[in-house]
Amino acid sequence: MKLKQSIQIALLAMSALSLNQALAHGAGKPLHGGTVQVANDVSFELVVEADGATIYLVDHDVPMSSKGIAGKLTVLQGGSKTEVEVKEAGDNKLRATGVKLSKGDKVVAVLNNVEGKTATVRFAVK
Repeated sequence: MKLKQSIQIALLAMSALSLNQALAHGAGKPLHGGTVQVANDVSFELVVEADGATIYLVDHDVPMSSKGIAGKLTVLQGGSKTEVEVKEAGDNKLRATGVKLSKGDKVVAVLNNVEGKTATVRFAVK
């Protein structure tokens, strides 16, 4: 009986340590004054601009190339919904133009070819 209890305690301790490490990998701090969310282990920072938004990509603290990534930005403003294209904009940036974002808007970015996968990222504009 003591061996079984020892094994159970060891397993619980290892689980607790694993959980702490998983929780430590959070969204991170914004580098460009925007809002940061994580999807598919990539950090996405949404920065609101006068004519749309820029999304910066960072993979484990390293800027990630936006080459080949495109998708759609859906903006929910109260009861209305607007969709605009997202296109690569050089370096680690994606751009969406033709939409005005305001505080309280909900934004969903569906981005194709993020490390070979589709990433869905949700933001709340602050």
